[in-house]
Amino acid sequence: MELISPAGSVYQAGTLSGNPLAMAGGMATLEVMQEEGAYETLERLSAMLADGMVEAAKAAGVPIGMNRVGSMLTPFFAPPPVTDYASATRSDTEAYGRLARALLEAGVYPPPSQYEAWFVSLAHGDAELALAREALARAA
Repeated sequence: MELISPAGSVYQAGTLSGNPLAMAGGMATLEVMQEEGAYETLERLSAMLADGMVEAAKAAGVPIGMNRVGSMLTPFFAPPPVTDYASATRSDTEAYGRLARALLEAGVYPPPSQYEAWFVSLAHGDAELALAREALARAA
């Protein structure tokens, strides 16, 4: 840390870096994540959402690739696998836009861009994931 300014020559900045409210939120998050079963719950919920999205797309005959790590996932309206920038750009971004608008109308708030990740949090529960899966099935 002695290399970081003002003591050192390396400048570090970022959105909300050092902001007291952001730091309190980060500390509270770390405390919640230490609770037993937190990561397992996130894994279960994000798998439920990803599986629901893949099932809905397949039922509608829409090609979809799903990339997921833990509670972060990204659907691609392209044949899987999506492993790099070139394969990601084969995605049908217009289809993603139609999906996003349909989900918004159903009360589900997806990322606005095909190239942004979806996140599941511990604030999401089975009821919220069931709503999202139903909305995904209708939207597909």
